[in-house]
Amino acid sequence: MADAELTNPFPPADEARWRDAAIKALKGGDFEKKLVSRSSDGIAIQPLYQRKPDAALVAGAAAGSRWRVTQRVDHPQPDQAAELALADLGGGAGALALVFHGSGGARGFGLPTTDAAALDASLRGVELDLIHTRLEPSPQARITGRLFAEMVKRRKLAPADLKVDFGIDLIGLLARSGVWMAPWADIAKRLSDMRAEFAGHGFNGPFFSCDSRPVHEAGGSEAQELAWALATALCHVRALEAGGVPLDKAFAALSFILAIDADQFIGIAKLRALRVLMARVQEACRLDPQPIPLHAETAWRMLTRTDSPVNMLRNAIAAFSAGVGGADSVAVLPHTAARGLGDGFARRIARNTQLVLLEESHLWRVVDPAAGAGGFEALTDQLGEKAWAEFQQIEREGGIVASLRAGALQSRIAAVKTRRDRDIATGRLPLTGTSAFPNLAERGEAVLDIAPAAPRAVASGPVTITPLAPHRLSEGFEALRERADGLRQSGRPPRLFVAVLGRASAVAARIGFTRGFFEAGGIETVVPDGFAEADGSTDLVALTDAYKASGAAIACLCGTDESYAAEGADAAMALAASGANAVWLAGRPGEMEAGLQAAGVGGFIFAGCDMLNTLKEALDVLAA
Repeated sequence: MADAELTNPFPPADEARWRDAAIKALKGGDFEKKLVSRSSDGIAIQPLYQRKPDAALVAGAAAGSRWRVTQRVDHPQPDQAAELALADLGGGAGALALVFHGSGGARGFGLPTTDAAALDASLRGVELDLIHTRLEPSPQARITGRLFAEMVKRRKLAPADLKVDFGIDLIGLLARSGVWMAPWADIAKRLSDMRAEFAGHGFNGPFFSCDSRPVHEAGGSEAQELAWALATALCHVRALEAGGVPLDKAFAALSFILAIDADQFIGIAKLRALRVLMARVQEACRLDPQPIPLHAETAWRMLTRTDSPVNMLRNAIAAFSAGVGGADSVAVLPHTAARGLGDGFARRIARNTQLVLLEESHLWRVVDPAAGAGGFEALTDQLGEKAWAEFQQIEREGGIVASLRAGALQSRIAAVKTRRDRDIATGRLPLTGTSAFPNLAERGEAVLDIAPAAPRAVASGPVTITPLAPHRLSEGFEALRERADGLRQSGRPPRLFVAVLGRASAVAARIGFTRGFFEAGGIETVVPDGFAEADGSTDLVALTDAYKASGAAIACLCGTDESYAAEGADAAMALAASGANAVWLAGRPGEMEAGLQAAGVGGFIFAGCDMLNTLKEALDVLAA
């Protein structure tokens, strides 16, 4: 040890020493603002954590077991659905998720629900006894379950030999559609009958799905998703127990679904937290905790229509998080899902994303890789605490159904969504390829040539609530891009002239910011080399001549703060006199604001301003 100390010139590392070095490197910057981020639930995510030495493994899949690569079967034409399913299984998938028309995740597509023959044709050639099968939650879940049971009978298969999750989720149906055709008291009595029906055929289950995707797609936080899963699980268990099902059998009838997005740390922690919390619920019911069947799906909410290849990266991070976090099965949505029904290429990329993680990275060989890692352990604990508090709040409101009927949970979810929407609009939460680094020259990727069907009309019923409406994070910016494309197709290309004051090299960063800002709304930018005189001032005649030649209807001044003070007002007036319908300025105006506005500057763009609102105003001017 003495020799080691003599040959090691570095002092022992500790957190206090690291923090001092970090603060010094920030050069006066605020440590919390620069290095500490926060989750949707307000959990502080620190830049550094100490290892947790006494950590225990989170109960999940058995050691040395792989997660199942799951592919969705959602083509409405049976022959095409069967062809795609066989290609997926031949390409490495080990499970199929049957997505029926009308279900929340079908997005206008989905398998027909007409009869068992149509379902049989959709799975022609698929050997059901060799794979796992999930029936995705559907408004007609009992009907689709019966169709599946009839198909199994036709094929003369033993139900007990099949691994099937029936995915009945009536609470999710209420959340998505806003309507129940009967009060919960009547529906609850039917749950034990549904279980008895399918168990009576010989199926082992699980039968009921605690699916938190409606919360995620409506904009909810991670704690709200977990609380939803706990509350719906307890709601099902109470109903089954009231129907005469023993508690252990009631829990065994449940499976769970979580949406995983591109936030790797939160995604892993969310999966681990759900297992810990469900073990806590089982212990509270005086049962020995049993691992829950946990399925993960890459998040619909994070997918973008614009620059859809970036979705491959998002999906890869989410799939990694799902595998490391301990999901039993994982489904990767096609990266083109926001554009339409994924073709063979998109489906191959979806399954190969997982196969690389399994076969080349060997992630499945380590049980709970996050165990002991300080950051993941802390996030798991903190997220679990937040989720438990939200779960208790739902219980105080009378349970999940009562909370939904009162609109209480929807209100809390909407508050989270509002905060996130604000962060997206202001660029605090950038969307690569959409609100940040947009590519106006992109070629839209191909999807299958089949249009989504119109959504089914929802009949009124005795129980109605405000539904949890799904949305994607990028929809606001995509609407702007579609509007800009419409102008372009009508022969009026939306174009903005970047009016560079002084030397362009002095404001290269501002020019880049301005280009990216307006192109996020689909507005082309014309960026000249600059119009600097020998003394660094701007040749306004040359600038206005270039503006007139650009064909742009609007302009944005781009210069240094000094050039704005010296000639910003003159440049704005010159552009207006040359026909500019609107003029913006890149940067914060400070004390110059009143004078610049009087000269014709209509707005200011800067990091943190409302991008969406500014771009809407720009398109309004261009469309006038």
